[in-house]
Amino acid sequence: MPRIPGLKTHRNAELGLLGFSMVLVAVYGATVEANQYDKISSTFWVPAALLSLLFLSLHVVIRFTAPFADPVLLPAVALVNGMGVGFLRRLDIAKAISDKDPYPGFFAGVGGRQLAWTLASLILAAVLLLVIRDHKQVSKYAYTLGLIGIVLVMIPAVLPRSLSEINGAKLWIRIGGFSIQPGEFAKLALVSFFAYYLVRKREVLSLASKRFLGIDFPRGRDLGPVVTVWLLSLLVLVFEKDLGTALLYFGLFVVTLYCATERASWLIIGLLMFFGGVYVAYLLGESVGGPFANFYDRAQVWLDPFNAEFYEREVGGSYQLVQGLLGLGTGGLFGTGPGAGSPGFVPEVRNDFIFAGMGEEIGLFGLSALLVIYLLIVERGLRAAIAVRDSFGKLVAGGLAFTLGLQVFVIVGGITGLIPLTGQTTPFLSSGGSSLMANWLLVAMLLRISDAGRKPASGGPQDRAAGPKQPPAQLHGAMTEVIKP
Repeated sequence: MPRIPGLKTHRNAELGLLGFSMVLVAVYGATVEANQYDKISSTFWVPAALLSLLFLSLHVVIRFTAPFADPVLLPAVALVNGMGVGFLRRLDIAKAISDKDPYPGFFAGVGGRQLAWTLASLILAAVLLLVIRDHKQVSKYAYTLGLIGIVLVMIPAVLPRSLSEINGAKLWIRIGGFSIQPGEFAKLALVSFFAYYLVRKREVLSLASKRFLGIDFPRGRDLGPVVTVWLLSLLVLVFEKDLGTALLYFGLFVVTLYCATERASWLIIGLLMFFGGVYVAYLLGESVGGPFANFYDRAQVWLDPFNAEFYEREVGGSYQLVQGLLGLGTGGLFGTGPGAGSPGFVPEVRNDFIFAGMGEEIGLFGLSALLVIYLLIVERGLRAAIAVRDSFGKLVAGGLAFTLGLQVFVIVGGITGLIPLTGQTTPFLSSGGSSLMANWLLVAMLLRISDAGRKPASGGPQDRAAGPKQPPAQLHGAMTEVIKP
């Protein structure tokens, strides 16, 4: 689309916010070195500069392929990603000091690997923006994507434990030293399928059968899709032993269904079905054991994590959760300061418990600021859903934004003891390539949809200068047509 003179794309604002984000990352790195070495090296700025170069490259791609995209999304995600790399490098520095090794290289250790994964993720995001110039193209492959999503979800469940299980959750594909979490990519495929399906069936699913307490409930014959996804979620819960993934997939479908039909009854039905199924699984785990036993054990650990029996258990115990809670308590309101805490006492602090490790050092206020940034990212995704003009784009953007927000809730809720602990990763923070690449693809899709929603519609100044045009035959998939008199 040609540029319109005088029309602002806000790309310079995005560049300024991106620069401010990287300054914060550099300050974080300098504080870590000051607390770890009692001095700041002359190269403290290098990791932030490398990240700045990577994010600047994606900014250039956005400037030419999605010039009207939301200018806040990239800087906000870049800040969280940069803080994650900075904290992982802080762990590398602490390990080097403990082992009496020299100052770690910028591409060494878990921080260096995360930097490499960031490069790969940004390349994928740029490729998506370059290849998919119109988000509606994705709808052509909706059923294929749905099949791919289901296969990716079920692969870890059918693999042997030695190839799929880590910390009690069967979420991985492990071959030698390589591991991937296919569920992270499955959510992207399933969002596209759900959106396409619900756009086509929204009129049928919007029909009401009975009214109860002022709420119109759907017809019984229309419950088939919800029951199917509910059963799939329970299978994930039982065989992959992960409440978070089951909640993520079922919550994604129910919320997308609500957005498509605007009926609160779907939310009520969804909540009742999910929590009812979870409670039944808990009772079956207590009485008959079998595949439900693992979920029952996790629920018991969640209900009483300080129980000595659970705390001392080597596998599936509460030691990890208790250490995370103690770390958060040690941080207090302001934290011990970046690099001044002891996150090494928390198991899996690089992955599942990175939020607890950071909380010890940046305190409640720092974690609150981090959660506000996540909230901003989700809000911008929902704003893209509202702005775009076609129904498919609205449901995809809304589903992706909700998925990101729900994933943050699930992992933070597990770490703080609000819900049973899950195997989910903290988006853009945790170490690992699967989550980082999948979430950057999610952001790229939100940028593409945001660009479509924010760019001038047909009939703008350039169209008026060219003379009158015929009105569109249909308003972007809506049920209203324009009739020319």
